[in-house]
Amino acid sequence: MRRNPVLDELGAYVIGDLQALARKMQESGQRVIDFSIGDPREPTPEFIREALRAAVPRVSQYPTVAGLADLRRSFAGYLQRRFGVEVDPDTQVVPTSGSKEAIFSTPLALVDARGGDAVAYGSPAYPVYERGARFAGAEAVGIRLRDDFVLRAGAVPAGLWERLRILWICSPHNPTGSITTSGDLVDLVASCREHGVLLASDECYADLYEDEPPPSTLQVAGPGFEGVLAFFSLSKRSGMTGYRSGMIVGDASLIAAVKQLRGSVGVAPPEFVQAAAAAAWADDEHAARRREIFESKRAVLRAPFEESGYEVVGSRAGIYLWVDMRGDEVAAARRFLEEGVVVSPGTAFGAGGEGFLRFALVPTLEECGEAAEVLRKCLTAT
Repeated sequence: MRRNPVLDELGAYVIGDLQALARKMQESGQRVIDFSIGDPREPTPEFIREALRAAVPRVSQYPTVAGLADLRRSFAGYLQRRFGVEVDPDTQVVPTSGSKEAIFSTPLALVDARGGDAVAYGSPAYPVYERGARFAGAEAVGIRLRDDFVLRAGAVPAGLWERLRILWICSPHNPTGSITTSGDLVDLVASCREHGVLLASDECYADLYEDEPPPSTLQVAGPGFEGVLAFFSLSKRSGMTGYRSGMIVGDASLIAAVKQLRGSVGVAPPEFVQAAAAAAWADDEHAARRREIFESKRAVLRAPFEESGYEVVGSRAGIYLWVDMRGDEVAAARRFLEEGVVVSPGTAFGAGGEGFLRFALVPTLEECGEAAEVLRKCLTAT
């Protein structure tokens, strides 16, 4: 039986393999604290669960691509409160079944598989940028990030712009927790418009930060958001990973193209999930409480590395700790795994991740404290 060759070219999804290994260890009775995949364990707030339960209908019917008006209005209200931007909830917003699905599928609507289009992203990166581009028939180009792990307009090779269709950015960045400044966003928007490139901004960690709130591409794109799409998610902001609820917002003409694609695919989120999402976007207090929890976890895990002289890079936002293991991340990951602490090697996120480990701050604060003692022991023994 023939398969899509892209499946074999890309290989297995590395993070999924790590998760399978952790489960195997747990099933064998080993004590495991798993930092390999970004699926936090804090309970979903009760008001969100109640909103979902109340919206489950007696008769189930297909959801529409456009989604519930209440959800689109609630999300527009969030954008006004959080970023001070106004959007048209009828033409500039579309709900999605999480941000991963949206990131993967959007190139299918906007890339010409027969035209030699390219899609670029900063590397190391969330693997879905590459995978979505490849399955859409585009060339996927990882631009190696260095030092502070921020993708800037000047890092895009001059010869790439002419065939580039989509440039992905991510801030706060997965896997490093770095933040793109407003000035860098201005440059990115200007460069993309100059070359007729869509700027796709993954902002699903926008409400998880330690210091100043990270800016949004929407804030610098101007009215109409010409050539810009931003991607948001409730997975980490509201503890709704299993609900699969996200949003795309931006240029109305691009949103229309995305809607047209989505009508063919059947990926509209269920309306009872949309009702829960509307409740979540309307409330900021629970997001603030979750932000404090992740900050506490980050501080606990940061300590053993800094005490041992290892540099923690970025890691001031999102739900990740990005640690420079001085080129020996494979051996370090093996040592930690032997002691029941599962982490992701930086190479799982592509070129530029060599020498680093990523900790997803998903275990409880108590478990993070337990893991920190394991890390201290391992680091002291090296």
